[in-house]
Amino acid sequence: MKIIIVGCGRIGTAMLSNLVNEGHEVLAIDSDPATITELTNIYDVMCICGNGADSDILKEAGVEDCEMFAAVTASDELNMLACFFAKKMGAKNTIARIRNPEYNDKSLSFMRQQLELSMSINPESLCAKELFNILKLPGAMNIETFSRRSFEMIEIKLRENSAFADKTLSELRQKYKAKFLICVVSRGKEVYIPDGNFVLRSGDRIGMAATAAEGEKLFKMLGLMRKRTKNVMIVGANRTSYYLAKMLVNIGANVKVIDKDHDRCVTFSEQLPEAVVIEGDPASREVLLEEGLNSMDSFVSLTGMDEENILLSIFASSKNVPQIITKINRPELCQMALNLGLDSIVSPRKIISDRLCQYARALEMSIGAEMETLYTLMDEKAEALEFIVRNDFEYLDIPLKDLKLRHNTLIAGIIRGRKTIIPSGMDVILPDDHVIVIAAGRRITSLGDVFE
Repeated sequence: MKIIIVGCGRIGTAMLSNLVNEGHEVLAIDSDPATITELTNIYDVMCICGNGADSDILKEAGVEDCEMFAAVTASDELNMLACFFAKKMGAKNTIARIRNPEYNDKSLSFMRQQLELSMSINPESLCAKELFNILKLPGAMNIETFSRRSFEMIEIKLRENSAFADKTLSELRQKYKAKFLICVVSRGKEVYIPDGNFVLRSGDRIGMAATAAEGEKLFKMLGLMRKRTKNVMIVGANRTSYYLAKMLVNIGANVKVIDKDHDRCVTFSEQLPEAVVIEGDPASREVLLEEGLNSMDSFVSLTGMDEENILLSIFASSKNVPQIITKINRPELCQMALNLGLDSIVSPRKIISDRLCQYARALEMSIGAEMETLYTLMDEKAEALEFIVRNDFEYLDIPLKDLKLRHNTLIAGIIRGRKTIIPSGMDVILPDDHVIVIAAGRRITSLGDVFE
């Protein structure tokens, strides 16, 4: 599939890398000659140096036969204009990165309609939503949501004294009354889709599928549920911080934001007066301690520097803050942070790459089902996908025990209306079901790919 990306900063480059790995024909447009040179040295892609909203540049790129056009420059207005021109010149699907908080849901809906956008993406807003999900369930490393938040994939790390350690999955299902399914396990460099005989070990990172209520119930049984997040310290007064602080304030949390930039602090306090905004250097341990780090339930490090976020999170950990979340963009630093004991890591680049790969796969071919959601799990070694089943799906109304799943794939959940099913062998797939699939080491485009 031919895809054009305008704007090759951190987000654009991450998208380009993932889409190339998916096997798509990608062409990149950027106005910076040094960026274009670097891209051509690293990736096997065509590149054009120029303005992505210039009709001559778009014509040179062959936008008229482009199936997906994504504009992700630092300028919302340039992205919208580039998508508008691309659509008028023949691009089938257009996606614009729109970040400004002043564009509320109502105005965004109007702009998408008028510009004929297929989708708008806001990396900071999406990142804040993921952070908020983790803060709502203290004890989780990461949480991915499906089917309008009715179903969750919860990631935890098994400690030495974990009640799950040295138990088979069958034993755990019999012992605990909560409805959950352990569907992916990361151990060292390997990722497994486990069966009932799989034995968990201390140090494993596991992904569990459950409804929000059942996940909370299980956390309480295991003693993992900490007290509700009430006091949150956020380092970095930026767009992600704003979206996150707004969500936290709306549920009654006390939010304190620290940043050393005077103008950012003033703007933040004007936009969200309910939050306490402190002008100070967050890299100073004295500032953090004076502002009550020791009494915080959660610490979220959201500065623009990955290294600073890691160091600040390590300091917060040394002060026994119960929940610490770190924003890291560079993939090579994510593993380093995990090795240093920082379990909850959020990457805006990964979030956007997942969203674009999901959209690209959905455009390719999805026989019998429409792809709704895609997440990468366990350092991108596994995937969780959500499909909406259509009437022409060939495996309808057949008990799952009579269907053979491909190696390293698993059906983790079925959402039928308001009912959530952790599937057994007797369950069947029906039209309009939302089916959650976990796969490791393989690329899934359609729900039919799961079956042999």
